[in-house]
Amino acid sequence: MQISAVRDAIAAAAADVTLPAGVGKLKCTGYVPDAVLAPCFFVGEVEVTFDKTMSRGTDELLFTCRVLAGRQDDRSSQRVIDALLSGSGPASLKAAIEQARGAPGEMALGGLADDLHLQRVQGYRWFEHAGSTYVGAELVIKVIGDGST
Repeated sequence: MQISAVRDAIAAAAADVTLPAGVGKLKCTGYVPDAVLAPCFFVGEVEVTFDKTMSRGTDELLFTCRVLAGRQDDRSSQRVIDALLSGSGPASLKAAIEQARGAPGEMALGGLADDLHLQRVQGYRWFEHAGSTYVGAELVIKVIGDGST
């Protein structure tokens, strides 16, 4: 799997969410941005486990992504994060990202991976990013695919 292409595909899938009225559009990027325009989703760190199956058959990527919202109003920012972390609904990152799994028998992320799964949310807290503070959370996404490409 090509890590850069997978990062970009995850960000593109996350961009399919529909935020509550008046919030605007979720800005999504496959890389950690220098500056955040909230609300923002980005793909951060990656852990790579090579050779999950023999002969470079399958690798596993574990991405830690972040979603951040502004601090205009603590309660409304947390409500935006809550909507994004919901398991279903128009603002659900889980639903949007897992839609990129494709239909049964299809490759995930437009052919870049065998499968993906948003495993968990962790670290719901205040984040410091480029000198500003945001409320947000981390999402852990597992991607499996061909280790020989």
